[in-house]
Amino acid sequence: KTLVFVLDGSLRNIPMSLLYDQKEQQYLIEKDYNIALSSGLQLTNPQPLKRQQIKVLAAGVTNDFPEYRFPPIPKVEDELKEIKRIFNESEILLNQDFTEASLQEKLQVSDFPVVHLATHGQFGSTSDQTFILSGAQEGNPLINVNRFDNLLRAGNLRRSQPIELLVLSACNTAEGDNQAILGLAGVAVRAGARSTLATLWGANDEATANLMGKFYNNLANDVQISKARALRKAQLDLLAEEDSQYRHPYYWAPFVLVGNWL
Repeated sequence: KTLVFVLDGSLRNIPMSLLYDQKEQQYLIEKDYNIALSSGLQLTNPQPLKRQQIKVLAAGVTNDFPEYRFPPIPKVEDELKEIKRIFNESEILLNQDFTEASLQEKLQVSDFPVVHLATHGQFGSTSDQTFILSGAQEGNPLINVNRFDNLLRAGNLRRSQPIELLVLSACNTAEGDNQAILGLAGVAVRAGARSTLATLWGANDEATANLMGKFYNNLANDVQISKARALRKAQLDLLAEEDSQYRHPYYWAPFVLVGNWL
């Protein structure tokens, strides 16, 4: 029931859920398959997410970053509030509360199986092209992949369990860079995360918040559902809304799951 793709070259920039069957007039996601990506043929032993104690560390930034040409993403606040509503033991770091230091501190004091970062970022094939932006008001808000790696590794030293899912809900890969998905998978491996959920392009702010709420509700309400299926169901919900602008693939197709799909 799950198709796992190992992609090469420009195919890395194409969401497989978007493949279209002209005869049946269906996207691949509308057939009864969950979809995941792997960075190589050597797969790790997948383990399902433990549902009885899901806690999410959710951090996000709503403001714009003109120097990086990133617009404001106001719906991030609603996105984080919805996560807190679904999993009430979750912790939220919003805007100026989300700094490199505060993120590292939270990772060191508690085990969070899910880390959700709703902020601007970019994934490329080099460390210079791969970064996320914090809400720090003093100093440089940019956290490049090497520092991101270091702060997550420091948190892992005190963790009893690995990060099961790293979600990067407002990030996108470097435009035109067919190595970017490997950069994305590399972040997950470096962070010790078993899977990563992110976007292949800068998705619509409101649609992203909508889809993420559906994704987490799926995980919370069905203890048997896999991460890949929870994502697929959330995407199908947007696609199925008859009068909604979110039916267009631009809104639901960029979300990809890399790594462990259970």
